[in-house]
Amino acid sequence: MIYADNAATTKMCPAAIQAMTACMEQNYGNPSSLYSFGQQAREALDDARGRIAARLGCTPREITFTSGGSEADNQAIFSAAKLGEKKGKKHIISTAFEHHAVLHTLERLQKQGFEITLLDVHENGIVTAQQVRDAIREDTCLVTIMFANNEIGTIQPIAEIGAVCREKGVLFHTDAVQAIGHVKVNVAEQNIDMLSLSAHKFRGPKGIGVLYAKRGILLDNLINGGAQERGKRAGTENLPAIVGMAAALEQAVASIDEYTARLTPLRDKLIAGLEQIPYSQLNGDRDTRLPGTVNFCFEGIEGEALLLLLDDKGICASSGSACTSGSLDPSHVLLAIGRPHEVAHGSLRLSLGDDVTEADIDYLIQSVSEVVSYLRSISPFWRDLQTGKRPHVFAK
Repeated sequence: MIYADNAATTKMCPAAIQAMTACMEQNYGNPSSLYSFGQQAREALDDARGRIAARLGCTPREITFTSGGSEADNQAIFSAAKLGEKKGKKHIISTAFEHHAVLHTLERLQKQGFEITLLDVHENGIVTAQQVRDAIREDTCLVTIMFANNEIGTIQPIAEIGAVCREKGVLFHTDAVQAIGHVKVNVAEQNIDMLSLSAHKFRGPKGIGVLYAKRGILLDNLINGGAQERGKRAGTENLPAIVGMAAALEQAVASIDEYTARLTPLRDKLIAGLEQIPYSQLNGDRDTRLPGTVNFCFEGIEGEALLLLLDDKGICASSGSACTSGSLDPSHVLLAIGRPHEVAHGSLRLSLGDDVTEADIDYLIQSVSEVVSYLRSISPFWRDLQTGKRPHVFAK
């Protein structure tokens, strides 16, 4: 079995599992309790918060634990919107290919009277700082742009965008769920005011994440109740998951140079191999992308069938097409970079993990080529393309 869907979730690392197991066995007290056993749990919570903050380049008080990236995105955006509304500023800038945790939150704010500008994405899957500069207005209260795209893996010029926002006095939030643990992130150096992350994307546990908010930004509560997380996120902290997240983040950050150096050549070999398939196209910039993420479109096939046949060959992957979630609509990300509907339906995302080998890459290239060839052989749509009834989108 080759697991090539690490952008969806990752296998937990031994360090995270060991940290969680020890916590559940030895540190099961409530961190809010005043007796010594509870205070031991509080010490473990504070320790994890400090270790995570150190890896992000911020202070522990700027870290709020959440249930994951989606909650962190929601809290960041709603908080910035509320702060902006108090000042009469109700304009928000984002991009057309954000994660739905951002886009659906913006849709909700739009119904509340906010004006949303979604920047166009270049065909290479990158938004420029100049686009942000040109879109900022006097009433702009927030710019929210993802660090790395979850489908095509392209990395945005976050430091440059953040610098523009600082210059203009506008809050800048980035959904860094796909970036943390895979590329270097430092909120101070990259001019980031708010950042969202999720532990299960860098070999930590599911159901736990972080919202970083620069000191001085008043967060609006999504969950009300007790005084946990300095009153900004009620509910007893999930201490085992938090210490597991801290362990996974430490390991990911410590090994990021080695991870990048090993994975990038394998990624590039995969790209070169898949490009040999006729009428195929890499989605997003060839180089400015995550070390392990590759996304291709293939003319004349459906993504769902591609995934099912790859599964038969022992390959776990995903498609840019949303048909596996019950929708017939193609990926909004691929449409945003200019892919036609009929091509966007035939997409494949392969996201590599720490344990991938060169032999795995060879097998992936061979298997995808075989499955694409088979699906085209039984496709009336492909027959129309070959006979000239329909025009090809990609060059052969």
